[in-house]
Amino acid sequence: MFQSASKVMTLQASSGRERNRRSAIPALAVALAASLAGCASWHRDSVTVGAIPDDYRTTHPIVIAEKNQKIDLPVGAGDRGMTGAQRDALLGFLDGYDKSAAPTLTIAAPVGSANQLAAQAASRDFARLAMAAGVKRSRIIMTSYQSAVPEASAPVRVAFVSVRAQTDKCGRWPDDLLQTSENKHYADFGCSYQNNLAAQIANPNDLLGPRKQSDIDAENRGAVIDKYRARGISDEFLGNSEVTY
Repeated sequence: MFQSASKVMTLQASSGRERNRRSAIPALAVALAASLAGCASWHRDSVTVGAIPDDYRTTHPIVIAEKNQKIDLPVGAGDRGMTGAQRDALLGFLDGYDKSAAPTLTIAAPVGSANQLAAQAASRDFARLAMAAGVKRSRIIMTSYQSAVPEASAPVRVAFVSVRAQTDKCGRWPDDLLQTSENKHYADFGCSYQNNLAAQIANPNDLLGPRKQSDIDAENRGAVIDKYRARGISDEFLGNSEVTY
């Protein structure tokens, strides 16, 4: 009788362990699936963060827009007409004037300043110099502005509107540079480079498309082809080269 009871207890214990083992398998599968799902989620998020577009050309794009070009030419109260320094400064300023577009050139002399008479005389000389530099007489506007300080000498302001390549101003620091968890460029990255590039572009239309191809110099092309066929080396190259053949 004791042996039968022992067998019953053994069978019950075995069946209990079997049930526990069977019930543990689904729970283990659920835990493993959740773990894999978490890994997949982490991997997906990391790839998404790494794939965010982060280009300084997109953050600080170069755009073509009209911009007011101006220069203030100081005039002394005792000056009698345009000086040599004023002439050189104005000619350098007019180098950026597009004669084909022929924008309006505004020459504004101060009124109510200590140098009012000298500034008016100088502004007339500025107009004559501008016409000599290629600005049409009909595109020059003589005007005036009120001086803020009557006791001081105010400059003559020369201005015109031109199309220029430009970008936004630099110096924006909205975020802490140490916050680099997303591995992205800081807000001001590439701004100075884009500004320098925009300032060096002489013709902003070059950013919109290529220019028309220039005519071919047939004579020069024929000379180069003949020299190539003869496998000759020009004397100019030999004279400037450190390599002798």
